[in-house]
Amino acid sequence: MPEWPEVEVTRRGIAAPLLGARVQALRLGKPLRWPLGRDPDALAGMRVGAVDRRGKYLWLPLARAGAPAGGLLLHLGMSGSLALLAAPPPPGAHDHFDLVTDRGTLRLNDPRRFGAVVWSAAIDSDPAAALLARLGPEPFDPALTPQRFHAALARRRAPVKAVLLSGEAIVGAGNIYACEALHAAAIHPALRADRISRPRAERLLAALRATLARALELGGSTLRDFTDVHGAAGAYQAQAAVYGRAGLACPRCGNAVRRVVQGQRSTYYCPGCQRR
Repeated sequence: MPEWPEVEVTRRGIAAPLLGARVQALRLGKPLRWPLGRDPDALAGMRVGAVDRRGKYLWLPLARAGAPAGGLLLHLGMSGSLALLAAPPPPGAHDHFDLVTDRGTLRLNDPRRFGAVVWSAAIDSDPAAALLARLGPEPFDPALTPQRFHAALARRRAPVKAVLLSGEAIVGAGNIYACEALHAAAIHPALRADRISRPRAERLLAALRATLARALELGGSTLRDFTDVHGAAGAYQAQAAVYGRAGLACPRCGNAVRRVVQGQRSTYYCPGCQRR
């Protein structure tokens, strides 16, 4: 599913082209995870502000002179991707949202329909505030110090991989990137989070930041559906050290990479580098 790097790649692809764009129409296809919560016709004439991101959510602020402002909170779900199209073809079976503007059409393609587009009066008002309430700090937030990250891990008795995926200690560590960062930091994915020392927590935070930064440089990861707003696939998966490489040699020590299931998700790790 699209994770932090893929969503940030998407944000960067639409932020500049849509800044100041005038909404001409909004089209909805088959229902997504939640209803829009606003009459689509009421958005016509509004202008798009600076597109923001929180975790895996995108925030498209919309405003019109003399009218209350608000915005659209978007989530790409398990299989969604956004495209910005100058001359869009007719919507296909999996195209469930079109924001038509004078700068092009922003189209959400989501085969599994776990994505969402929700109207909110502000990003800090419900429903947006409720959906974002449990998200932890952003990975590159200067306020997320190694001490703060270690303290967050120390409060949780679950396996560190599960803690990373929960998004409460830090956002952005999706399945691929959690596996890769844990390998880079030489931490076993099943180790209890509260048993990670402060030096190891500092190493893990650095590994998470390096992994996410590299993924962002490579346009994210494309395992099945994700493409950026121009239709290009991500390339990070081709450089993964352990993810998707069960039975192959670890590039660091040569041991065979193993796959286990944690919380119904595949976890890849090296038994030689990542000892409990």
